[in-house]
Amino acid sequence: MKLIKITALAALASLTFTAHAASVWKVSNDKHSLYIGGTIHLLAPEDYPLPTEYDTAFAQADKVVFETDMVAVNSVEFQQQMFASLMYSDGTTVDKVLTAQTYAALKQHLAERNIPIEAMASLKPSLIAVTLSVIEMQALGFTSEGVDQFYSNKATVAGKPQAWLETPEQQIAFLADLGKEDESGMIDYSLRDIKKMPTMINDLRTSWRDGDMQTMAKVAIDSFKADYPQIYEDLLVARNQNWLPQIETMLGDQAVEFIMVGALHLAGPDSVLTQLAAKGYKIEKL
Repeated sequence: MKLIKITALAALASLTFTAHAASVWKVSNDKHSLYIGGTIHLLAPEDYPLPTEYDTAFAQADKVVFETDMVAVNSVEFQQQMFASLMYSDGTTVDKVLTAQTYAALKQHLAERNIPIEAMASLKPSLIAVTLSVIEMQALGFTSEGVDQFYSNKATVAGKPQAWLETPEQQIAFLADLGKEDESGMIDYSLRDIKKMPTMINDLRTSWRDGDMQTMAKVAIDSFKADYPQIYEDLLVARNQNWLPQIETMLGDQAVEFIMVGALHLAGPDSVLTQLAAKGYKIEKL
């Protein structure tokens, strides 16, 4: 689970890009530097090759750091653990958790895609939200591995050490708690966002490839923060703050790290980059 919904930004197959900038930054203090790159967790075949800035940072890095253990999350054991945590085991069904209005909207959305609501009856709303987005992204042609998986595979082949900011177990626990106070709000947001996805996606992907975090924030952050502040806080702000001490520790060691996190963690007023800049670190786009 890589929180695919808010970070799976990809393009329509008819578009091509020659990016002169990318979502990769060099972060420095007086003694040390590391690299931070924005990732997209699902891509279309046309997204490859990736912008060269990613390879530049990868070549300079002694270690690559991801949101979570990319090898572990692809294991059968992880998938089993995730579903065990994100499915009701006490007979609860989602119609008893969501408001009648939200449940009806979800049922209609699934029916339009020939998916019976019964297929998701035992799933917790957080897993439903992720599943809805994966289905939509795949329908739009986003069937290739994302930036993080690509570089995890590349690091494995190169024998380059890998590390992570959150354990797979932490990510499962986080997803299990996501939206607990407003499950219907989370599903409402997902359904609304999915409807806008085909028209939003070009702006999102262009801003990612250009490293234009201001545009990315306008497209994907501002309304999210305004309409669903608690989910925004849980999904982005709290995690950014949890990562910051780890990143600062890396800025004090000898190794050069290339940290790769979902691109939306690098956009907006609460982003990792904004917080690092506020602490006095030098931020340079590659």
